[in-house]
Amino acid sequence: MITIYKSSPTGLEQLSEVTSGCWVNVIDPTSDDIERLTSQGIPQDFITYPLDMDEQARSEREDDGKMLILIRIPFFQGVNVDIPYITIPLGIILTDQMIITICRRQNDLITELISGKKRNLSTGKRIRFVLQLLLQNAGKFLVHLRQINKMTEDLEDRLQQSMKNKEVLELLKYQKSLVYFATALKSNELLLERLQRTQLFRLYPDDEDLLEDVITENQQAIEMVNISSSILTSMMDAFASIISNNLNVVMKFLASVTILVSLPAIVTGYYGMNVSLPFQDWNDAWLLILGVIVLMVGATIWLFFRRRWF
Repeated sequence: MITIYKSSPTGLEQLSEVTSGCWVNVIDPTSDDIERLTSQGIPQDFITYPLDMDEQARSEREDDGKMLILIRIPFFQGVNVDIPYITIPLGIILTDQMIITICRRQNDLITELISGKKRNLSTGKRIRFVLQLLLQNAGKFLVHLRQINKMTEDLEDRLQQSMKNKEVLELLKYQKSLVYFATALKSNELLLERLQRTQLFRLYPDDEDLLEDVITENQQAIEMVNISSSILTSMMDAFASIISNNLNVVMKFLASVTILVSLPAIVTGYYGMNVSLPFQDWNDAWLLILGVIVLMVGATIWLFFRRRWF
């Protein structure tokens, strides 16, 4: 699907045809969409690279000045999947006339840009547009990291009383997401360092300052991922021990109950033997037997409490 936008005093306006200074947004293009883009002089490799979900962040430039910037962006798949948060490639193609963004899936980053939430967004200022998109992407990582931290805190409350592996496996899902985030952010960092050395992004002081902001925001996201990953790893180790300890407490309680139940069985089993026994001719001998049972059980319970076995 191809949609074309251009900045206006009232915001982004959707167009039907490509014009100078426009933004062409491409989501999961068909073969016809690819042919339409190549007819505009866009190299086919620049179109297909962002469609490969395993592509890493990098930049390429053709002799005619066309440039591809490939970044990794965060993507939320849903709570019930094996890995809730992953990263996907987003391609940004710069030409003399327009900006093209290409992605395999519809994502929040592009949706927010289209909705007009990003102020002072101009499709005519190509480099500024790219830098604002990169800054928005770094901020989106931070937003998703806060959501992951909130979900892990909820799981932490549930784990304190848990004796199952379900919550630990839930934590493992978010730990995988953090690994994806850490890898993508490191890859984006290398790309930003390369762009910082490119003269194209240093033509204007404002653009150079904005690029510094993007690098700072990306580094902040990296630090936050590292901290969250370390905390989550320690939490998983700790709660694995807690689950084991909770199970030991239950098993200790059940063992104590088994001992208490076996005491009356011992006494009644003794008096159930078909041999001569003391007090067998006494009609109220059962009261004595019951008293002995109560005394033995009471003494055992007192011993358990004294040794803190309950």
